[in-house]
Amino acid sequence: MALWQGKSRRKSSGGRLRRSRKKRKFEIGREQQYASTGEHRVKLYETRGHGQKVRLLRAEWANVLDPKKTTKRTRILTVKSNPANPHFVQRNIITKGATIETELGTARVTSRPGQHGVVNAVLTK
Repeated sequence: MALWQGKSRRKSSGGRLRRSRKKRKFEIGREQQYASTGEHRVKLYETRGHGQKVRLLRAEWANVLDPKKTTKRTRILTVKSNPANPHFVQRNIITKGATIETELGTARVTSRPGQHGVVNAVLTK
């Protein structure tokens, strides 16, 4: 069964919404594929209008912004915490807001690897 990103069948009050039309192909979503640590691997998707989206499947490097306002490309060692799901830490899954351990130190991820195809992070103390 496909994921559907259309309008809900219920109102915010909980009442039923009457359907004016059926589901449409452009409302279909995609299965989630999370970015984990490891050798760099991406997947290209064709979007509506024939554009391309890059989905990061595995990340080896991160662009880390340090407090001195310089950005360096550093290796990702491991995922320390992930507020999205505590089980993501065991599986080394990187999402926005995750805390990762890099060669420069601990950093918080600011990009969305599944949407942007890259891991950007800010160094924390």
